[in-house]
Amino acid sequence: MKFGETFTEYIRGEEEWFLEKCRHVEYKKLKKVLKKCKTTCNTTRSDDEHINSSATLSDTCQCQSCPYNGLMGNDQIVSSLKPIYGSTPFDHLLEQIGCDEMFFEELMKEVSDIAGFFKSRVRHLLHIHVASGMQRYMMRLRRCFRDEKQALVEEGKILIQYITMNAIAIRKILKKYDKVHGSDNGKNFKLKMRAERIELLHSPWLIELGAFYLNSGLDKVGNFKNSFGRVSCENLNKDQPVMKLMLPNTTELEFDLTCAICLETVFNPYALKCGHIFCKACACSAASVMIFQGVKAAPQCSKCPICREVGVYAEAVHMIELHLLLKIRCKEYWKERIVGERSEMVKQSKMFWNEQTIHMIGY
Repeated sequence: MKFGETFTEYIRGEEEWFLEKCRHVEYKKLKKVLKKCKTTCNTTRSDDEHINSSATLSDTCQCQSCPYNGLMGNDQIVSSLKPIYGSTPFDHLLEQIGCDEMFFEELMKEVSDIAGFFKSRVRHLLHIHVASGMQRYMMRLRRCFRDEKQALVEEGKILIQYITMNAIAIRKILKKYDKVHGSDNGKNFKLKMRAERIELLHSPWLIELGAFYLNSGLDKVGNFKNSFGRVSCENLNKDQPVMKLMLPNTTELEFDLTCAICLETVFNPYALKCGHIFCKACACSAASVMIFQGVKAAPQCSKCPICREVGVYAEAVHMIELHLLLKIRCKEYWKERIVGERSEMVKQSKMFWNEQTIHMIGY
């Protein structure tokens, strides 16, 4: 079965009630745009065979359907090709430009919406899973009438499938675009997604969902291995700790859980906006803030210790499920690290308030 049919079947499948609430890749619509581009390319190349050999054109697609081609503006295209094609083809050419220049803009909007929806749903799901206080009490009360854990697991499974299917759709669309246009704009778009922090399969929320899978014990339940995918964690408290996610379409993802600062397994981890994960204490140290102040108290000018990007601390994600996974599976290591972090926090707090006292009263 072709992917287009598989994707349509997925959209209209059992999770249709869920998918109606969210955005997904308009796979058919984008394929039609590319089909139109292909027709235009073939027509252009066939006309090109009758052009005088002194006139040179690129071997790539001349329909200029992508605004990210970055070669020239519409006026420049017209002025450079007018001596060759005459006046008639340009009306059609510019109509094609106006029609297709929304291709990447529309795709970027769809990817942003998908990433935003996935983030909000996973955050909501995990907030319920690690609920505390009154909310935890209310959830226990609800369990008398409904299997809340089963409902969370089902939603997690749907979210995994949702992000996987859309990621495959985007990958195939971009590959098709490059094939039709003979360009590298699809690859460039992937780099743009990475720069915008909206790569679907490299989200810290996907790691959190994998940790939720393990914390719920689903790695030991055969029913979910095929539908949810497969998640495993190796060497959690040793060298090179990794989380492996085998998604339902056999795509395997591997996430390194080593803190690049202390070179140990991340403890009380935070994912910065750039996607890099650090221990809370290490991230605070790198940003020159105290542990009790928190990662998000870092100055705007603070840089990621790895990629040196500025302003990545304000939207840092506290990876609670991953921290819980470490607590469950590596109890001795977790106890050792929590004692060390609390000791350092008390020490920093004492120094901070001593300095504040001296500043206020002069001694």
